Amino acid sequence: MPTGVFLDSASLDQGDLNFSRLLSSLDEWQIHAASDDQHVEERIRDAEVVVSNKVVLTAGHISRAKRLKLICVAATGTNNVDLAAAHMQGIAVCNVRAYATPSVVQHVFALILNLLRHIPDYQRAVQQGRWQQSDQFCLLNYPIAELQEKILGIVGYGELGQAVARAAECFGMQVRVAQRPGSDVVAGDRTPLPSLLPEIDILTLHCPLSENTRSLIGKSELQLMKPDALLINTARGGIVDEAALAEALRHGQIGGAGIDVLSVEPPQENPLFASDLRNLILTPHIAWASRAARQRLLDQVADNIIAFYASIVQNLVRR
Repeated sequence: MPTGVFLDSASLDQGDLNFSRLLSSLDEWQIHAASDDQHVEERIRDAEVVVSNKVVLTAGHISRAKRLKLICVAATGTNNVDLAAAHMQGIAVCNVRAYATPSVVQHVFALILNLLRHIPDYQRAVQQGRWQQSDQFCLLNYPIAELQEKILGIVGYGELGQAVARAAECFGMQVRVAQRPGSDVVAGDRTPLPSLLPEIDILTLHCPLSENTRSLIGKSELQLMKPDALLINTARGGIVDEAALAEALRHGQIGGAGIDVLSVEPPQENPLFASDLRNLILTPHIAWASRAARQRLLDQVADNIIAFYASIVQNLVRR
């Protein structure tokens, strides 16, 4: 009788998701809100299917789970699973893909529009009574910019980057795509990052964190950007040098930043927490997390399991 274990359901569910499709995909399930390292081995020992979002599955865990046939990562990134160990034991690893595209795209433009239109500043002004005390019918204390004709630079032109580009064009923006980080090949429609940065009004990141992208945006890159340009990061925190970004914001080297991800999460201390940084919006890694996106994620995990037991392995992750 196939059994499944979900190791960290609370990482995506706050009691607002429908688990019926997942629960019907196997005969028996154990759903754990969270699992620390000392409980992982015990919980997956007799499972055929293990679902994990962020819980780490090491070579040791995998080697001792003798009945394990399928690992379903409840995310696109699979750095929490020892893929080589799974491959050696003939265990399939599947991820989920394209489930959060609308959510991420909308969050990107929420950050951009809040920064360009100074929504947080105007909200504070109203809360402080400055509108109520105004001599005019409106406040014009902060500049309000439009997206029309602005140039958007995109690093990472996969599913998310292309979806952001389509939305940008609907706003009347021009789109420029950066050359793939770490690649010497320049496609006709791609621009090397150092050449791209001085041209654009907004830079948005949609690439994975890798050796080629770690600290991709640092002091020298920020210095190349226009003094009123915006940086948006909904990808991975390590892509941006956070100390360099804090200094760039502090000294007006760029116009603002919208950051959804940090290099350590959950964060304890970070240069971007400094109270003197203006025109910075920080959100707690929620670009992906609309309820609809989380439900699509959960249902896609179920679909991966159903397909696997029908001898159709979908969303297979290669080593």
